Formats: sequence, structure tokens, C-alpha cells
Amino acid sequence: MKFFETIKEDIRTVFKKDPAARGLMEVLACYPGLHAIWMHRIAHYLWQRNWWFIARLLSHISRFFTGIEIHPGAKIGSRFFIDHGSGVVIGETSEIGDDVLIYQGVILGGVTLQKKKRHPTVGNHVMIGSGTIVLGPIMIGDGARIGAASLVIHDVPPDAIAVGVPARLGLGFSGKEIQEMADNKLPDPIAEAFQFLGSQIGTLEKRMAEIEQHQGIRVELDQYVEQKKQEIMGMFSSSEEFSVGAGI
Repeated sequence: MKFFETIKEDIRTVFKKDPAARGLMEVLACYPGLHAIWMHRIAHYLWQRNWWFIARLLSHISRFFTGIEIHPGAKIGSRFFIDHGSGVVIGETSEIGDDVLIYQGVILGGVTLQKKKRHPTVGNHVMIGSGTIVLGPIMIGDGARIGAASLVIHDVPPDAIAVGVPARLGLGFSGKEIQEMADNKLPDPIAEAFQFLGSQIGTLEKRMAEIEQHQGIRVELDQYVEQKKQEIMGMFSSSEEFSVGAGI
């Protein structure tokens, strides 16, 4: 009974998380992420009972048909959804919580050859954008969102946003704000840092100009430098100009 309830729950998850899903037959036949998680559940069951070769063979067959590689030793929670799926790799000691959404090209990889916990632990309600690489036995906290094409090598706190290479944290958002934030409007911590530095430089230049004027010193501005400064700061004038979201 639990087996069939899990299957129905997985199908409902596809309809909930992918607006492109239009019908039951389409979902059953055309969603490799769904096929991969079903195959993984069987392989993981065998892995836990020490049927290691059969489990690995089943995961290899799943990889051949879906383009998604999930080691049978990985622990995955309920309502897990891989959108598009191609190129996803989930390592042996990875642990994934409930209601997690990941996009194509995501890698949960290890950084050591030692036989110990070497892959990430992902909490509940996490979104990981396409092309992201998460390395090592780090923790991605509940409700976190990782922007596309990021490299995550340190822990990400709960209800935080991580973007960039290496990923930088964007904090100060509530869990509700993060969940409602559009994928292509995630804040860019690097852009915010440039904005802050630009503001500070502008304040210092203004104060210096006032001192020079008071002292009767006349200094000609370097127009080229001023133009380049405006161009650079214009690139980081608004985080809305950056597309650091999930995927397609």
C-alpha cells in the first residue's frame, strides 16, 4: 500500500512543480526525473540489503535511459523532483530531505577518496539551480536556494540564498520571502558588494572635492577614468539585471 501511495505522491509532485506537465500519460512516459527516482528507490532497497552488484547494475541501467546518475547508496526523502534531469549526478553518501527540487546538470559530489561521509547533505524544501556543483560533506539548510551555475563548497544556512563561483550568501530574507522569490530574481551578493563599495567611493570623492574646494585646490577630472567607473558601476546597478535562477 505504501509503495502505491509513494508513486501517486511522486506523480502529484510533478504536476505541482512543473507547469509544463499537462496529463498523466505524458508524466508517466516523458519525465526522466520521475523514472530515475523510481529506479533509485528500488536500487536503494537492494543496496540496504547488501545486494550491491544488482543495485549498482540497476542504477547504471537507469543512467543509460534517463541521463541521471544516482548512486544506490544515496538517501532521498519524499516528494523529490528532478526537472529536465540530464547530467544530474548524486553521490553515494549524499542525503536529501523532503520537498527538494533540483534542475539539470546538478552535481552532488565528493572531495575525498576515503570511505566516509564525503557528499553533501541537503535539507528540506531546498531548490538547487541548473549547472550547480555542490562538493564535500557540507550541509545545505532547510529552505535554502542555490542559484544556477554556482559552486558550493561551504555550508549554506537555512533560509539563505547562495549564488556565484564560489557561492556567496545572500542573507536577511524570511523563509516565505525566499520561497516566493522568482528564480531569475535571486539577489546577487557580489553585485550588492560592488554597489556598497561604489556608494562608499562616491561619498569619499564628494568629501574630497569639498576639501579641495575649501583649500582652493583645482583638480581636473580624468574623463576616461570617470567614464569607466560609471560603466562598471552601471553593470552592478541593479541585481534584477542578473539571471541567477534555477533553469529552463
